[in-house]
Amino acid sequence: MTDISQKKAALVTGASSGIGEATVRALAAEGWTVFAVARRADRLAALAQETGAVAVPADISEDDDVSRLVAEVAEAGGIDTLINIAGGARGADTIAAADTEDWEWMYRVNVLGTMKLIRAFLPMLRANGEGTVLNLTSTAGLAAYEGGGGYNAAKFAQHALTVALRLEEAEHNVRVIEVAPGLVQTEEFALNRLGDRQAADKVYQGVEKPLTAGDVAGVVRYAVSVPHHVNLDQIVVRPVAQAANYKLIRKGA
Repeated sequence: MTDISQKKAALVTGASSGIGEATVRALAAEGWTVFAVARRADRLAALAQETGAVAVPADISEDDDVSRLVAEVAEAGGIDTLINIAGGARGADTIAAADTEDWEWMYRVNVLGTMKLIRAFLPMLRANGEGTVLNLTSTAGLAAYEGGGGYNAAKFAQHALTVALRLEEAEHNVRVIEVAPGLVQTEEFALNRLGDRQAADKVYQGVEKPLTAGDVAGVVRYAVSVPHHVNLDQIVVRPVAQAANYKLIRKGA
């Protein structure tokens, strides 16, 4: 068993792409021990090779995978920081045309997956004495919009979960942070949501500088690196071009 108790150690979900991958890179570059978690083992292996992170393939919505994940992390020395990045959106239908399977998937990965990881790792974080949980939510969890009902519902729920957790865990000295990004241009988010490259590209069309995965990862890295008594309860981060969910500046539009 390797003792990593004297250095900062984090588990990052959603690590195979986008903000999760960028967060693994950002923390590893700062000398953290990082457990990179996602379903795609091939991508995790490549990331581990590049960064020195520990690749742990797992589906966070599956109880058996979560139990195995806790056991592997404990065997490697444990963590003091849990960073829940995994999530996503599917579809842009109105509620009148809602696809039940899309809604169930969004609730499972954004809410139940987050809950299962937190529930499983809280004993470890409490025992550490200075544990941290960071949940990546979205501005979609702060203001609803047409065609976003399913994603709004899932992210509002994840936001509420985060607030409740902060209230419950303060007495255990576990700090709870929420990072809520606005428009972020990543390789997969819009494509997975809309299922079509042309439609995905239109999401960012004319937006001069949307956020990048690295931008958000930098905020996450900072939030979990400040002294433990400092709790950045909620950080909303948007590109300058997005003054609000409903106001996005598109050049030439």
